[in-house]
Amino acid sequence: MSNVISDFLSHANQTRPTGLYSPAYKVGELLSFELAKNPRFYFFSPDETTSNRFEQVFEIEKRAWGLPKEEWDLPESKNGRIIEMLSENVLFSIMTGHLMNDEPAMMGSYEAFFTVAASQIIQQIKFIKQCKETSWRKPLPAVNLLSTSTCWRQDHNGFTHQSPALISTLLSIPSNLVNCLFPIDDVAAEDVFNFMMHSENVVNLTTFNKHDEPRYLSRAMSQSQSQNHGVLIFDEYNPTDPDFVMVGVGDLMSKEVIEAIEILKHDIPEVKIRFVNVNALSYRAIGTTEDKLTKVEFANFFTTDKPIIANFHGYPETLTNIFEKYTHRGRVRVHGFLEEGSTTTPFEMLRRNGASRYDLAIDIAALTGHLDLVREYQAKLAENHAHAVEFGEDLVS
Repeated sequence: MSNVISDFLSHANQTRPTGLYSPAYKVGELLSFELAKNPRFYFFSPDETTSNRFEQVFEIEKRAWGLPKEEWDLPESKNGRIIEMLSENVLFSIMTGHLMNDEPAMMGSYEAFFTVAASQIIQQIKFIKQCKETSWRKPLPAVNLLSTSTCWRQDHNGFTHQSPALISTLLSIPSNLVNCLFPIDDVAAEDVFNFMMHSENVVNLTTFNKHDEPRYLSRAMSQSQSQNHGVLIFDEYNPTDPDFVMVGVGDLMSKEVIEAIEILKHDIPEVKIRFVNVNALSYRAIGTTEDKLTKVEFANFFTTDKPIIANFHGYPETLTNIFEKYTHRGRVRVHGFLEEGSTTTPFEMLRRNGASRYDLAIDIAALTGHLDLVREYQAKLAENHAHAVEFGEDLVS
C-alpha cells in the first residue's frame, strides 16, 4: 500500500466518532482508496459528493474543472477524476462510456434523483444483455450506483426528495441483470463495495444511510452474510423453534426491527422471535443474480410455516412479490415506504409510513392477542407524533 493511501486511511480511522458509524463515510474511504491505487478509476456525482458523506475523495483526487477558480473552491484540475455536474443523465452517459472502455467507475446520488436516469439505466441493462450474447464482446465492468440521502432521512428537503422507486423498477426487469444491495452498517458496506468492484455485466444499486448509526456486524458476520446469499441470522435473536421471524432489508429498517424485538422481549418475553437481515435482492429472489437463495435454503433461514414480519427500505409490494417465490402471501406482512412524506423528523417519517418499531411490535402483539399492548404501542406512536409536531425533534433516536 502506498504511503498516501495508508496515511489517508489512518487519518480517516482516527477521526471517526466512537460507537456510531456511517456506511456512506466508509464508502467514501473506499472510493478514495480506489482513486489512489487505480489511475483509470473515475467517480461521478451531481453536486452532492460532500452532502452524501463521500468528501474524503477530495483528499486523494481533484474535481474536474475548466472554469476560473475561486479561493473557496475544492481542489480542482482539468484532469480531475471526480466528475460533478447537476445532471444525472449526462453523468450516467459519461460513466457508461468509461465502462465500455474497460475503465471502472462508480456514480453516487441522492436516492430520489437516481430515478431521473431510470430510462438510461434500463437501456444499459439491455446493452449488457446483448453483450452477454455476443461471443467477441469482453465482459463490461459493473454499473455501480451508490444511492444515499434516502427517503427515510430527508429531514430538511421533504417529500420531493423521498422516493425509492428505482429499486422497484430495477427488480421488476426479467433479464436478471440487477442486484439491489442494502448493507446494514459500515462493516457490511465494505463487503458490498468489494462485491461491486469485482462485478461484471450487471447493474448494482446499493442503498445506504449517510448518518452515523450503530455498528451491528463483526467482520466475520459480514463475510458469512456475503457467503450465504446476503442472508444473516443474528445469534442473539435466534431462539430454538421461533414463533415469529422478523426481517430487516435496509439499514434503518433493520434498526427498527431490532428495536421492536427488544421492546417485545421486555413486554412479551414468552414469545420467541428470530431476526434475519437480508442485504441482497435480485429478480424474483433473495440473493444476487449469480447467488440466489433456494426454497430449501429459505426454509432454513425463515422456517417453513412461522409468520414473517418484514421491514423493507422500499415499497412493501416489491418485497412481498419476492417472498411469494418462496412461500404463500398470507404468511408475510411487509412494512415499508407508503409514499407518505414531509419535511419532518426521522422517527415521524417511520410513523407516517407504518415502518417504526412500534408499528412492527403492534403486528406481533395483535397476532398473540395482547390487545392491551396494541393500545400501548399506538399511544406511544401518538405521543411521538405530538412531540415531533410541537418541538421538531423525536422522543426516540
